[in-house]
Amino acid sequence: MEKIILFAPLVGSLIAGFGWRFIGEKGAQWLTTGLLFLAAALSWTVFLTLDAEHTQHIHILDFIRSGLLDTSWGIRLDRLTAIMLIVVTSVSALVHLYSMGYMAHDDNWGHHEHYKARFFAYLSFFTFAMLMLVTSDNLVQMFFGWEGVGVASYLLIGFYYKKPSANAAAIKAFVVNRVGDFGFALGIFGIFYLTDSISFDVIFSKAPELTETQISFLWTEWNAANLLAFLLFVGAMGKSAQLILHTWLPDAMEGPTPVSALIHAATMVTAGVFLVCRMSPLMEFAPEAMAFVTILGATTAFFAATVGLVQNDIKRVIAYSTCSQLGYMFVAAGVGVYSVAMFHLFTHAFFKAMLFLGAGSVIHGMHHEQDMRNYGGLRKKLPLTFWAMLIGTFAITGVGIPLTTIGFAGFLSKDAIIESAYAGGTPFAFWALVVAAAFTSFYSWRLMFLTFWGEPRGDHHTHDHAHESPAVMTVPLGVLAVGSILAGMVWYGPFFGDHDQVNRFFGIPAHAEAAADAGHGEAAPASDHATTTEAPAATDHAATTEAAPAMDHGTDVVAAHHDAPLGAIYMAADNHVIDDAHHAPKWVKVSPFVAMLLGFIMAFQMYIRRPDWPAKLAANQRPLYLFLLKKWYFDEIYDFVFVRPAKALGRLLWKKGDGSVIDGTINWVAMGLVPYLTRLAGRAQSGYVFTYAFAMVLGLALILTWVTISGGAN
Repeated sequence: MEKIILFAPLVGSLIAGFGWRFIGEKGAQWLTTGLLFLAAALSWTVFLTLDAEHTQHIHILDFIRSGLLDTSWGIRLDRLTAIMLIVVTSVSALVHLYSMGYMAHDDNWGHHEHYKARFFAYLSFFTFAMLMLVTSDNLVQMFFGWEGVGVASYLLIGFYYKKPSANAAAIKAFVVNRVGDFGFALGIFGIFYLTDSISFDVIFSKAPELTETQISFLWTEWNAANLLAFLLFVGAMGKSAQLILHTWLPDAMEGPTPVSALIHAATMVTAGVFLVCRMSPLMEFAPEAMAFVTILGATTAFFAATVGLVQNDIKRVIAYSTCSQLGYMFVAAGVGVYSVAMFHLFTHAFFKAMLFLGAGSVIHGMHHEQDMRNYGGLRKKLPLTFWAMLIGTFAITGVGIPLTTIGFAGFLSKDAIIESAYAGGTPFAFWALVVAAAFTSFYSWRLMFLTFWGEPRGDHHTHDHAHESPAVMTVPLGVLAVGSILAGMVWYGPFFGDHDQVNRFFGIPAHAEAAADAGHGEAAPASDHATTTEAPAATDHAATTEAAPAMDHGTDVVAAHHDAPLGAIYMAADNHVIDDAHHAPKWVKVSPFVAMLLGFIMAFQMYIRRPDWPAKLAANQRPLYLFLLKKWYFDEIYDFVFVRPAKALGRLLWKKGDGSVIDGTINWVAMGLVPYLTRLAGRAQSGYVFTYAFAMVLGLALILTWVTISGGAN
């Protein structure tokens, strides 16, 4: 069943891409969509029936084997994998179905151009690459999927290849991600260098040793655990569009709207969060690196939220929202509450996919108009889309009943992150997330008010012909709306409930059980919050592994027998954050709700009661407005620091190097030196016999002289 989930999208992609002439474009659409729904159904079956206490290793094929390097491919099936399976396949299946309506008549293509089969083949290939990433059992397989989603994103973002802006956006996404991927690759090299393996089980078992290991990198000595965790996170920064490597994300909106939903909700951008959670047994022993993750995540959440305040393109507003929400997830992972990071990843997939698909429905109904300033009063024109996006707005802004577990999906998962940030002892992260929550509420309601309330603006002809999307587009919105309402309340306990419930859900063994399983005699006493877990055990084809020494920072490490249970995530014995988050002060628990109300009130005041205020505020605060509108000038800075010098170097090498040196040398030899030598040689061709006889005698004299001097020796 697991292999069907993994390879069904690949089969659909290959048939749709290369065999669409035999089955037709409509057949290619139905085939890829049907296989994705099959994969989604099987993924939910796996998720609901999973035995979380035992990690399954399903062998697929042997790959490179050289010395200690073994890159055999397999499926690592645990709770973390199961969560990602349902997120990826469910959203992808709905995006496939939605795309059948959205891409039916695309103005970017002529009536006789065939593009649908190619589009669906790309979507399915994207899904396969992401599934290969999340099911990986070693770092090489993960890197294969990692690069696969990069290639697929390049193809999908640049799908409208006739538009120069789409081509530029695709190249930008590809290049920026290569920067992050270089850090990821260095991390993989370093891990193999220090552990002699790229298998997760072996790496996890040796993680405690890395805290006591120093490694030389860039002419400096580094703590190995911190350096490797940081390098892996650099890869996550690129894929998940964190600050510094975030600039590709808004430009990715050049692709079709279903692509935006797939990239932003379920696949590419969540890969970085998944990587950090998957590598939690290493991350827990790298406190400095995780502090960096926390600070950068909080800064990204704040930065993207400020930029979203002033964007006018409906898709770009939601894109910066994605960037901000990813920052929330990294804060949760950075303070050590990996289950909460996965909780928000899980709920975010539902409401963010719905917001993007809802935006696509608005764009479809408004004849591909994307500027919100040209919308207004669309509630009656697009009623189903309106209700779906309203539910999505409730979810992302965090509407719910404070101090309870009753609310929309984002209310529970986002509040859990903010409480964890407070408990993690990082005031900057806590306040940055609270302020970002207020900004999120403001720009989300600004989007709703500009789009669905007020008087129609822009082209009246477009408004008069605005229409609701077909059922093939609205049905996925309805399904995602259900998830946006219920996902948080249904799965709050397993992700952020009491410790026993979280432990059972993720298959985390208690400390006493781990010690007993490892055969250490009398079980060690459990910690006061009952979340002490073993150091993951190796399965490097060995019967047993030696016990690793306890770490200086107080973490009890029990190296267990390789058959001992291994949880999907790892939380060290001194990691009390999840417990402290539950006991956070009430004002901390209420602060996100207050921030949400403030954002809503300000948006209501500025876009419903006093719609003249935004223009006046932009005029009065012109520098600040331009600063936010220009996205903190990151693109301009990168253009000045990196792009222009690179172009100048390219021109220098082209005109001086290639043109003057290479072409000049070749031209001089071909047009100067060779003709000159030819003319000299031509003078020797006189036609007189005595001239040739003289040349022969001269040659013989030279040969005899050389033989005489050298004595005939070789």
